[in-house]
Amino acid sequence: MRKLVTISREYGSGGRLIGRMVAEKMGIPFYDKEIIDMAVEKSGLSREVIETAELRARSGLSYSLASAMSFSEGFGTEAISMNEKLFIAQFDVIKQIGETDEGVIIGRCADYVLRDIPGVTNVFIHGELEDRINRCVNTYGDDPKTIENTIRDYDKARANYYNYHTSQKWGYYGNYNLAINTSYIKDEKAADLIVEYMNTRIYKD
Repeated sequence: MRKLVTISREYGSGGRLIGRMVAEKMGIPFYDKEIIDMAVEKSGLSREVIETAELRARSGLSYSLASAMSFSEGFGTEAISMNEKLFIAQFDVIKQIGETDEGVIIGRCADYVLRDIPGVTNVFIHGELEDRINRCVNTYGDDPKTIENTIRDYDKARANYYNYHTSQKWGYYGNYNLAINTSYIKDEKAADLIVEYMNTRIYKD
């Protein structure tokens, strides 16, 4: 069994919390903000710039990773935008994690980055809007007056970032092995479900 999990999630669905639980239950590393630290070290870019990159994703024409890599190889990193530099820095870090064969990786197009590694379990966590609002207000401490707009902004930014860099559609079922609606299951049970899936799924070479 390959203990390598990627988790994409809607804002307020509990994906990060569930991912951490999965990592603890399986005794494997958890990667979220840690990827930023690793990308900072690897690229020399500032932490602040990398942290805000996903929320500045463009919504225009799709930009594939292959195009980004060809530009960087042919003309040097100065020929590509900061957005592509940041993605490539995180891409390299996620590939490095994938080579270790274990870990839970939150967001950052990890399912796409690791698509050529057999046996990766890709999960999408989502929930009903009302339940996500309640979680954001009661657990995250977000402002109830603006939380609905915040959720939409975060989801749009994540979709733009994913769609732009992968030429795939964020949240599309075909990109994932498992999708969980946390409006109908407790967080720990959702983590147990992911672990059980990994223990029982068919692994293909």
